[in-house]
Amino acid sequence: MLNPLLARSFKDPGLHLGAMDADAAATLLSAAADLALILDDEGIVLDMALSGAELAGEGVDRWIGSRLVSAVADDSRSKVSAILSELASGPVSRRRELNFLGEGDDPVPMNCVGIRLGDSGRTVLFGRDMRGLARLQQRLVNTQISMEREYTRLRQAEACYRLLFQLVGEAVIIVDASSMTVTDANPVAADLLEIPVGKMVGRRATHVFDSAQRDAVRAMLASAQSVGKAELGELSLGAGGATVVARASLYRQADVAYLLVRLLPADSAGADSGARGRSETAAVIDRIPDGFVLIDEQRRVKQANPAFVELVQAASFAQIEGGPIDTWFERSSVDANVLLANVREHGLVLRFPTVLRGELGATEDVEITAVSVPTDGGTLYGLVLRRTTRLPSEDTPITGFPAQSAEQLTDLIGHMPLKEVVRETTDVVERLCIEAALKLTGDNRASAAQMLGVSRQSLYAKMRRFGLGDLSADNDDP
Repeated sequence: MLNPLLARSFKDPGLHLGAMDADAAATLLSAAADLALILDDEGIVLDMALSGAELAGEGVDRWIGSRLVSAVADDSRSKVSAILSELASGPVSRRRELNFLGEGDDPVPMNCVGIRLGDSGRTVLFGRDMRGLARLQQRLVNTQISMEREYTRLRQAEACYRLLFQLVGEAVIIVDASSMTVTDANPVAADLLEIPVGKMVGRRATHVFDSAQRDAVRAMLASAQSVGKAELGELSLGAGGATVVARASLYRQADVAYLLVRLLPADSAGADSGARGRSETAAVIDRIPDGFVLIDEQRRVKQANPAFVELVQAASFAQIEGGPIDTWFERSSVDANVLLANVREHGLVLRFPTVLRGELGATEDVEITAVSVPTDGGTLYGLVLRRTTRLPSEDTPITGFPAQSAEQLTDLIGHMPLKEVVRETTDVVERLCIEAALKLTGDNRASAAQMLGVSRQSLYAKMRRFGLGDLSADNDDP
């Protein structure tokens, strides 16, 4: 008779499986799933078989002789009762996911189904190990979180760009260098040309100017496309319109070439417009979420926005004005020297990773973008600091040590002296050797110490130092 819980059953099991003896049946049950438990009618585990190698280290032998409900977590006990109830009235139970108690803190998820063995009073519970699927799901979640964080960062960057573009005091037009059409323009340009931004976008760049000036504009754009920069000294914006200086610069974004066209007033109003633009730009910098600080050649703080003041946990800008930037670097002497040396040499440093320590002692991982600006009073350095958060990889152990692999050790170069990097390397190698020895000896500390050529006391000391294993009791084999 076909069980309603089975998609299809054997047509003639007596003919094909009738000659099976107990050993063959045991082999079949063992191979059918990662875990096979034989239960009596009261749910007590009588025997078991494993085909999943990972389960051997979870201490499953202690389940024999105890009730199945004591081998699972609290949230799975009602599911065990449901499986036993279904087997009391039918040959097969529904599939359910049970969380078994293993050796570690995390339960072992198993997809289980129970089958009653006729009138023998015995039941076989088949379990499929779901940890591999759980790890894949966790990696998917981590990837999704990373993607969302990247999308958020891009949206914030675009928002900052749009805000700067709208508030800057100069008239700016963005032109696609291949089609020579306007892709964007700010409100100042729309007011100056008396054309709404919506009507300007998509039109030929030369057509937003007066017909008498189009040839000169076309020549300027062609020259900028060829040599990177071009300027048109006097450009009249129509009858009775203002006279401006047009400057075009070529730049690339995502392998697409664009021309940035700036329209600067040729009369004295140009100076007022530039000053207004600088004032508005300063207001925008004060509102961006990333920290910004301006320092001089002696590393003293000259200017900073509220985001930087908050980042270093200061009460106000007056508290940090004139102080050395080294004060808030976790590795002050190393990070400040490396960062400024590279800025002096190259003029620009992108995404320099470091750790800030605030006035109240809290630390924050940040990435720094720095530029040098020569002035009449000496060179100034502008630093933009962005908070960063790293997702731990699935295979990276979580310990108190800053480096767990050769790749992570590489990241320490430039962030700490060579002596400390060498000491960190020694710690990583020692830790990996101890972990390998414990794994090869099945966590037998005496054998591991002999394999490593150290005394047991020395091995225990190193294990305590690296936080390996439970040293509360001596459970070594004699």
